[in-house]
Amino acid sequence: MKTINKTLIALGVGMAFTATAADDRYIIQVEDGHKGVVKALAKKLGGDIKTEGNGFLAATFSGKDLEQVKGLLNNPHIKLIEEDAKRQLLSYSDDIGDPRQTQVTPYAVYQSQANQLTLQANTGMKVCVIDSGLDRSNQDFLWQNITGDNDSGTGNWDEHGGPHGTHVAGTVGAADNGFGVVGMAPGVDMHIIKVFNADGWGYSSDLAVATEKCATAGANIINMSLGGGRPNSTEENAFKEFIKNGGLVVAAAGNDGNNVRTYPAGYESVMMVGANDANNDIAAFSQFPACTTIYTGKGKKNSEQIIDTTCVEVTAGGVSTLSTYPADMTVVSVLSADGQVIGSSGMGFSSLGSAAGETYFMGLGDSVDTNADGKICLIDRGVISFNDKVMNCEASGGIAAVITNNVDGMVYGTLGEETTSTIPAIGTALADRDALHAAATMNVEITPSDYGFMSGTSMATPAVAGLAALLWSNHTDCTGADIRDALKQSAFDAGASGRDDYFGYGIVKIADAHEYLLNKGCEAAPIVDIQLSTSVSSGKRGEKVELNWSGATSRKVDVYRNGVVISATGNDGSYTDTLSNPYGMYTYQVCEQGSATCSDLSSVSFN
Repeated sequence: MKTINKTLIALGVGMAFTATAADDRYIIQVEDGHKGVVKALAKKLGGDIKTEGNGFLAATFSGKDLEQVKGLLNNPHIKLIEEDAKRQLLSYSDDIGDPRQTQVTPYAVYQSQANQLTLQANTGMKVCVIDSGLDRSNQDFLWQNITGDNDSGTGNWDEHGGPHGTHVAGTVGAADNGFGVVGMAPGVDMHIIKVFNADGWGYSSDLAVATEKCATAGANIINMSLGGGRPNSTEENAFKEFIKNGGLVVAAAGNDGNNVRTYPAGYESVMMVGANDANNDIAAFSQFPACTTIYTGKGKKNSEQIIDTTCVEVTAGGVSTLSTYPADMTVVSVLSADGQVIGSSGMGFSSLGSAAGETYFMGLGDSVDTNADGKICLIDRGVISFNDKVMNCEASGGIAAVITNNVDGMVYGTLGEETTSTIPAIGTALADRDALHAAATMNVEITPSDYGFMSGTSMATPAVAGLAALLWSNHTDCTGADIRDALKQSAFDAGASGRDDYFGYGIVKIADAHEYLLNKGCEAAPIVDIQLSTSVSSGKRGEKVELNWSGATSRKVDVYRNGVVISATGNDGSYTDTLSNPYGMYTYQVCEQGSATCSDLSSVSFN
């Protein structure tokens, strides 16, 4: 027996975005009270204003590079002009699972101990999700606890711009309501900022403005499952302001499996999150940049100081993460063998439908076999393509195809967009091969779903955001810095002994973090007494970086640039570093001479 819907669908809806974005968009930082003048000047000179925030605006100047824009906007009220760096979503998807019959708890909830702690809903804890919007049709949210901001460029916050934002929000706070999935902080208040649409592009200025909106909405935590390759001072300043007011910002480390630092996760003000799997192993895709290192002491080499806020700080489950989707934007595959449910994954571009019948082993499925007529083809992986195997099954009269892996793990495959198959086709794991061969009958079903799987540091990051909200709601006298420190100090050391570049301090364990704060109390994070700010101006001999600090008590201070001492200068609160033809990001720090008492890092960027 079979029931088939012949509509072909692409199962890979976690989305690999390929859209392009303009490279002629720039951020203009302006002096207080003079934005109107600069805005008018920009428009007069052909600028198209895209967004604006406190002390800055962003505009495109068609066909003009950075130097040309700087030449045009020669105005004393302009503090800095920089490229508006691109930001894009970080994720890819796996389509397995069936939460339709009952509420499913994702593995990361158990792994992180989120089921051992209760959200204190009356504390006003709020997570701001900066992403691609949230689909209001999904009923697995307490909508009375969710607000958002609309954007003229991306549309209404509660109309999705692709599935990413809905998936992320579900991991943060899907409700504990008996169906679907459950989030890390079930039902937590959320504020949604939609900076991405289905094309997946945004800009650093969008994130700076979104951060201001999060603060206005009263958010305690900001989640950003996104990133890009270039730092931006305007963006960084917005995050610094948010945490200075007691907040916490978390962002994804990136999914390229290398040691490249991405932004905004790479800023010291932002907590960088990596991904692990259900077996406490690091995800192969999780990026692992090295921490910034500075040297102090005699000869500036005797004492090494690791700046652990510029690298992965913690990890959480981010491999095959089940969460909410916009309506019918993904599919669920269900396989049972002699009544026993077996894990499966729908093939990309398989037909929707269901089939039930006798099992027939078709070997490699590399030829037509009429003995499969009216039966479900059980086929081993290998030799020929998945599509050819399924087409041979259908040509033999088979009513569905089940392809078993020939290596450990699940088959995640696709028939290809050009397939003409009309039967459902799914993949299974090598570990289930014997059970499938022993089964006399099988049932196969592929249907649309509001729940699906994605993988990426994008999925681990909202897990940490939700866990932080869960913890913070039980310790409301804490600051974001206290919560950040507790997550690190109580993490499970899953990698090399001690902090390492892959796991940071380890996998978040929220019940252990709760005990840590019960015993330690708040203000556990070290307080930095030296306050440092940096600004950029142009001079005849090059670009000048002005450093201003307060709070140092020694007669002299050491000034660091990119982890190397460039001056031992008097503690008069200011220093000017002149750079000839600078490019990229320069990170500064001021320390009391010969000690590890230092300011936070402060960065400037040149394009």
